Amino acid sequence: MARNEIELQLRSFRDVAPGTRHFVFARVDDEPVKFHPGQFLMMHFESDGAAHSRSYSLANDPADADTYELSVAFVEGGKGSRILWALQPGERIRATVPHGRFVLRQEPVRRYVLVCTGTGIAPYRAMVGELTRRMRDEGLRVALLLGVREPADLLYAEEWLELMHAYPSFSFHACYSRIQPEEPQPWERKGYVQGAIADMTLEPEHDIVYLCGNPNMVDQAIELLTEKGYSPLAVRREKYT
Repeated sequence: MARNEIELQLRSFRDVAPGTRHFVFARVDDEPVKFHPGQFLMMHFESDGAAHSRSYSLANDPADADTYELSVAFVEGGKGSRILWALQPGERIRATVPHGRFVLRQEPVRRYVLVCTGTGIAPYRAMVGELTRRMRDEGLRVALLLGVREPADLLYAEEWLELMHAYPSFSFHACYSRIQPEEPQPWERKGYVQGAIADMTLEPEHDIVYLCGNPNMVDQAIELLTEKGYSPLAVRREKYT
């Protein structure tokens, strides 16, 4: 294998929404699992006689972790998701050790606004341990905005609702672009996640925004945030293509 390349074995998987699967991989070499919340794995595979690579954000807290977990949406005609969907527990795949800069930093901040669409929720799930520590010890506030088509597409909803119940400084907002619930909860709203950003009262000098997911969402959100007075240093982005 090439330098920095590791071999992973699929330990288990489960469907977390229609067309979205949560994978749990373990290192074959039994070396420690190390990564920073917000980083991603690069998976390597062969399809139709050619080599391909796809990047996937890690979706688990690295503290005391012995696995790499991914949340992957099936893409019709997509080579990466087709390979992953065909994997069975015990089978192996090559990957490059985690990398990426979409991570939390030690910085003066009163609130993190974490915005995403679909599986863009994955890096935020990996950040939960650090976020809860800072909410508890530093008075940090966190707002999580997830944009999906309909309620069935919500990923890890029970976890976010439990977190909101446990920490008053944490808020969760689900935005539905197509199908609405008959009796929406206070944390549910109609429309794209960009609309929730537009309606928020933000403080550019104190709030830092993370954007992850659909490139159109990211670009439109950046325009909105720029109009609200945000500088590029206070907005972090990760586009899923």
